[in-house]
This record gives sequence, structure tokens and C-alpha cells, in this order.
Amino acid sequence: MGYRFVANIAYGWQEKRPPDIYVPTAGVAESEDEESFALEFQGGFEEAAEQDIRNGSDSYCVFTPDQNTAYGCVRTAELEGNLLRVTFDPAYLEALCLDDPVVEAVLRAPAEDVARMREALTRILTYGRPDALPILIAV
Repeated sequence: MGYRFVANIAYGWQEKRPPDIYVPTAGVAESEDEESFALEFQGGFEEAAEQDIRNGSDSYCVFTPDQNTAYGCVRTAELEGNLLRVTFDPAYLEALCLDDPVVEAVLRAPAEDVARMREALTRILTYGRPDALPILIAV
């Protein structure tokens, strides 16, 4: 059935913001509480380095709670109205500590925050090796 949560927080940055943000970043979260559910997506500004290509980190990455991380793991991303639906490749569920490949975030964050998240997410999910790029549906 998937995992569904209410995202009261949405954010997106497409520029470097030292000292914390050095890559395009977008995310949604239930709350600022570290125990809440969240999804964060990160891409890159430049082409992947040879070392990134060798170790498989030459694409966007996704973080779930507890910093569980996977690269190039999204099959589809869809933003329709106030619902963000992300379908992950089942091969990455263990790395992300998810039981189901579908995660839905009901967006309750301020509209301007959702707009920034949408713009950054579109950029992020088009970064990386071609075979890892997801299908974007109205994002």
C-alpha cells in the first residue's frame, strides 16, 4: 500500500549556501523533530568525478530518516496538487530502510516553500547518469 505522511515542511535550494548547503537540495518532512519522517534529495552542480562514477555515486541521492542513503533509486516522481508520490526501485528499499517502494507526502507546507521544493526537485532528479534518471510526472 505504500507509506503516506503529512509534510508540514517543504524546502528547496538550487544554489550554494555555505556553510551547510553545497549541492542542490530538496525535501519534505513531517516536522523539524528528528524522529519525524522525511525525504531529502540532493544532486550536483558539476559532472560527476571519476571516483563518483567508480563507486556508483554519480547520480542524485535520496536520504530517509537516520541518513539511510541511495543513489539513482527513484523510478517515478509525481507532484499533483498537494500530493508528492515517489516510487523507488525495489532494489534500494533495504538501503533506504523502507518496506514499500511507494512513498506519498501530503503537502501542507506553505505554497512558496512547495514551489521552491518543486523547482529544486526537478533539477535534482535530472542530475546524473542517464540510466538512473526517473520519470518525472508533473513535477
